[in-house]
Formats: sequence, C-alpha cells, structure tokens
Amino acid sequence: MVWDAESITGPDGQDWRVPVSELESRQKALSSALTSEGIESILIDDPVELYWLTGGRQNSILLVGSEESGIETTHWVRRSLERAVFESGGDDSPHHSEKQPRMASLSDSLVSSGCTERPSMLSGKVPHDRWSFLNSKMSGIPGESLDGTGILYSLREVKSEWEIQMHKESGEVNSRMFEAVSEAGKEGCTELDLAAAADSVSREAGFGGRIRMRRWPMDCDRVVVAAGRSGSVPSYFDSAIGGLGASPISSLGAGFGRVKAGDPVLVDIVHLHRGYVSDCTRMFSVGSLDEEWMSRLDDMVEIKQAVVDQLGKGEDCSSAWLRGSEMASEMGHSENLMGMHPNQSSFLGHSVGLELDEAPVVALGFDRELRVGGTMAVEPKVIHREGAIGNEDTWVRTSGGMECLTAGSSLPDLMEW
Repeated sequence: MVWDAESITGPDGQDWRVPVSELESRQKALSSALTSEGIESILIDDPVELYWLTGGRQNSILLVGSEESGIETTHWVRRSLERAVFESGGDDSPHHSEKQPRMASLSDSLVSSGCTERPSMLSGKVPHDRWSFLNSKMSGIPGESLDGTGILYSLREVKSEWEIQMHKESGEVNSRMFEAVSEAGKEGCTELDLAAAADSVSREAGFGGRIRMRRWPMDCDRVVVAAGRSGSVPSYFDSAIGGLGASPISSLGAGFGRVKAGDPVLVDIVHLHRGYVSDCTRMFSVGSLDEEWMSRLDDMVEIKQAVVDQLGKGEDCSSAWLRGSEMASEMGHSENLMGMHPNQSSFLGHSVGLELDEAPVVALGFDRELRVGGTMAVEPKVIHREGAIGNEDTWVRTSGGMECLTAGSSLPDLMEW
C-alpha cells in the first residue's frame, strides 16, 4: 500500500469507522429478513446501503445470503479495495472483500458464491439503467430479481444504540450552528451570511458535504434561511419552506435577501455527523416580533408537542397528522399550515437516519407507528406573504416515550439580535 490508511481519521485522530459489531449485527439482521421473505440472496450497490452494511462507500457491490443459504457475505470492490478493507474493520471485518469481477463473469461469480437463484436487488432505489445492466449480467442464473428495497428500509427504521448516539452528537453540532447564527446576525446581513456562519461550524465538525435523500431529485440545501417575505417564496422542494435560494439552479434556502428589523427570520438547519441526520428549526429577529407572529409561533410549538406526544404513545403517524392539522385548523392556520395554497405540503414530520427523508412520515397514508428506536424530525410551520414561522426538533422514540436528539428546550424558540 502506497498510502497511509491510518490517516483516514476523524478530528484529533479519532477512529470514525463504523464499529465491527454494528456491521455484524446489520448483516445478520439482513440475512434473517431474507429468510423470512423467502429470498435466497440480495445484491446491493446503493451507496447508503453499502455504508450501512460495509462501513464504507466505495465503488462496489455486496452479496448477502439468507440464513442457511451457504452464501458467504462478499464485498466485490472495483475501487478502492484497500480502503474498503480498512473501513470495514481490516482483519476483523465481518465479511470477505475482494476485487470486483468483470461484469461479463458476474453470473459465474454469483454461482460460485452459492447462488442458485437470481439475487434480489434494490430496484426501488437505484436508477433503472443500473438495475437493468446488472440484471442483464445475471442471465445465466434462473429466476427473476425481486425488489429488496423495502427490506433494507424496514431494517434501517430502528436505530441501534450506537446510531442513536451518532444522532445525538449530530444534534450537538447542530446546536453550535445555531449559536453561530445568533452571533453573526444583525440588521442588513444577508441570508447567505447566516448560512455561511452555520456552515463553517458544520464543516469544522466533519460534515462531508452531502445530504442524502431517497426521493428524486435527491438534493436539498441543509441551511435554509428565510428572512421576512423570503419565507413565502415556493420552491421545487416538498417542504413548508422554499426560500429565495442563491440562483435558479440552487432555488432553495438562503439567498441574497436581507434581515430587516421586526421581520421573522426562519433558520432550518440540517447537520450530518458520520452520516446521521439532525434537523432543527428556530426563529430569529432583529428586535421583538409583534404579537401576531408570537402567537403563531406559540401555536406551532403547541402543535409540535402534541404530535410528539402522539408518536410517543405509539399512535400511528396518520393519526398524529390528523391531530396536528385539526389543531392548526382550530387555531385558524389551515390555509397556511406547511405552505400557502397551492404550494402546501401535507406532512408534519419525517423520519431521519442516513437519509433526510426516511419513513414513516407524519402524514395521511402512514397508518403505522413510529417504532421504538425510530428517529423523526417534527416540524410544524405556517407560511404567510410576510414570512414564515415554525419550530422543529429531531426525536427518537424510546420505550418510555420520545427523547429529543437536538436542542429541545435548551435553545429558545425565538432569539433576538
């Protein structure tokens, strides 16, 4: 090896690799789930799922067999094999890693590994062209490739203790980002000035530059700042807040709008710590907000707590949505909840993990509970022509209810410059 693997560290030389015990338990859980579904094996090449199962994000594919299938979990790596071995634990890695075979011989390699049926794949997630290409290289194996996307999504809904700790550490950085916004804000500064202050904290803490999403087009801005009337500007993104954005190609989040005295300034911050999302929203203003804006903020905080309480009791996510939206209607916010017509979004919370938009969602159609170990951002907001206001924290459901993973009550709902 001509490069030093030991240089791949977190801050101050910390080992930021995923613990081998995590990889072992995840691979075993996947094998068990395949057995339950009557699927012999699965072939995975999505970056997020590869990271979750192998501890790295290399150009590679992973074969996992069901229990009793006799198929050895094998990581075929195109590049970089050396880095893949190191990131998965080196000699302690729970799986075998080797150079990826030529695609022309993929069928032979799968058969040699013990496959008697065509492996399932993530057809619900990877691009169709990629799925078709891999499927065409398995023509020598009988059967059809089933979709295993739902199996991986279900497994990742419930976070381990280690993953919850990653979310907590992400939330700690998130809080420091708000502190930076509080220090940088003043009348006349731009939304981008505030976003830059938050971004510098996040980068210094190890943010890798990407927010991963499932839903096409799979991109968003992680520091959304909407000052005054910017909060009413819609965007392509299915969220309450669009914002000006920096340009038409980046038409979401902070732009060149300036902070004015008395205007609500909504700051919605996402940070990823070692891949794990924290999502939090707080309000700022130069001087005090008027009574009407403060009343709206109080209402959103009340709705947020009601939704959190519902989820903590094990109520299904659809019921939590109905409770929150009914409260908003009684408070007079039905026309402005999560946007203005015709750009309203119909959710009050979204699960998070390695991706920003995981399931379940606090919305109609999700007639199931947030499972114990599930992590979710709850974010009621109201949008008016003069601006937007709301509140958001990220939570984990425990056996005793909901635990906040972001700032919670330690960070005021409104901070004045």
